[in-house]
Amino acid sequence: MVGVDGSAASKAALSWALRQAELSGSSIEVVAAWGLPVYVGDADLWPLDVDLESLVTRQLELVLEEVVPADSTVPLRALVCQAPPAVALIEAAEGAELLVVGGRGHSELAEMLLGSVSLHCVARAPCPVVVVHSADRPDAETRTFGPRTGPGSRPR
Repeated sequence: MVGVDGSAASKAALSWALRQAELSGSSIEVVAAWGLPVYVGDADLWPLDVDLESLVTRQLELVLEEVVPADSTVPLRALVCQAPPAVALIEAAEGAELLVVGGRGHSELAEMLLGSVSLHCVARAPCPVVVVHSADRPDAETRTFGPRTGPGSRPR
C-alpha cells in the first residue's frame, strides 16, 4: 500500500514501493485521497463547480506515468477516495503487509507539522509503515516503523 499526493516525497515513496514489491513478489495498491480545502482563505479561491475527484484522479495518472516504468511487472491497482489522507491510508492499510508514505506533502501546513499525514500513519496504521523522503532533502533517510518502534515508543 502506498499513498500518493503528487509531491516529490510521495513519488519517492511510490518508487521505493515498486522496488520492494518487485523484490518480494508483491502487488501494490496506490491510494490518492482528497478532501475539501482546509484553509478558510483557500475556499475563496476555488470555483464552486470544481471537480476535485477528477483533478486528483488526473494527478494520480500523471504520477503513475512518471514513476512506474513501462516495463514494470508489478501488479498495481490505483484508488482515489474522498477522505482526509491519513484516514484514507489507515483504512486502506487494513490487511496490508506494509504502508509506504512520503515524509512531506504539498501544503505549507504539512511542512510546519513535519509531515502530519506520515506521523498519523506511523502512530495508527494496522501494519508496519515506511516513511520515504524525497532525494532533494539533504537530510533524507528512509525509516521503517513497526510495533513499538514508532515515535514516542519505549523499548521493552
